[in-house]
Amino acid sequence: MRGWRLLALVVVTLGALGALVNMAGVSPWDALVAGVQGSFGDPGGLSGTFTRMTPLLFSGLGVALALRAGLFNIGVEGQLLVGALAAAATGIYLTGLPAPLHVTLSVLSGALAGMLWAAPAGLIKVWRGGHEVITTIMLNYIARSFTKYIAANPMQDPSSDMATTVYVADGARLGLASTTPEISWGLVLGIGIAVFLFWWMRRTVAGYELGAVGANADAARAAGVNVKRTIVWAMAASGALAGIAGAMQVCAYEFRFYDGISPGYGFDSLAVALIALANPLIVCLSSLLFGALAQGAQSAQVVTEIPKEIAAVVQGVVILLAAGIGWQRLRRSD
Repeated sequence: MRGWRLLALVVVTLGALGALVNMAGVSPWDALVAGVQGSFGDPGGLSGTFTRMTPLLFSGLGVALALRAGLFNIGVEGQLLVGALAAAATGIYLTGLPAPLHVTLSVLSGALAGMLWAAPAGLIKVWRGGHEVITTIMLNYIARSFTKYIAANPMQDPSSDMATTVYVADGARLGLASTTPEISWGLVLGIGIAVFLFWWMRRTVAGYELGAVGANADAARAAGVNVKRTIVWAMAASGALAGIAGAMQVCAYEFRFYDGISPGYGFDSLAVALIALANPLIVCLSSLLFGALAQGAQSAQVVTEIPKEIAAVVQGVVILLAAGIGWQRLRRSD
């Protein structure tokens, strides 16, 4: 899409959203100011933005890694959920461990669960030709039902009627790297992984092979790259990062698993990775943008009393617009 067409699309979309907000009886400017103020205007808003950014960062990195291999991992939401449940189980049932070891095992169990949940999609693609979009969508439904059942039955908090577990042990909880604003060590870890992935993709043979498979699998195979192994590995690693996103929700913020622990972070991370052109460093910025968007929408709803349905529509359209632009730019960059 040419530059002027892209600009026209953005202007028309934002104009339509402004008209929608105005129809709800709220000034679009007031809603925008309330959103920006709620996201970045004070330590509380910044804390909320960073909290929402953390799972988006990990799951966005997972999507970006798969995109580099030419895979579209739609199943990040399901991988995030099973990762969160595994981290909660480790945090609840393992006892007597030193805190650093306990929280490390909880996070690693989340990564392992996400990896095992994603790997079948890669294996089916390699050995049976099944498209990863279809298989991961199906795995999302299974993950949602499976985790809800576990939280509502074997692991349910006996003092609650909801599908929720008890809280994890204190040793399985990540602390804060900063208190004003609140920044979890999980976010610091995510930024570190993004830097590592950026280096790994550009400076290692395995990173080069990953990009070669994504750019042209036939050419990569002719050059001696084991394409099947690379695809399975990429999908499994993508799932591991999504699983860590779920583990962070448990170990850094919620300290338990419950049905609805993810408001759709896995789906939003598709837009996060696409707008970043699958670049791990830019994923840091795009996840911050989407975290601020979610935090700002909530603040605008509270301050201006805009109906939550309108706020959700505005947020969804902006995410859809960003994903569409990112997808087109990614295709042009291939």
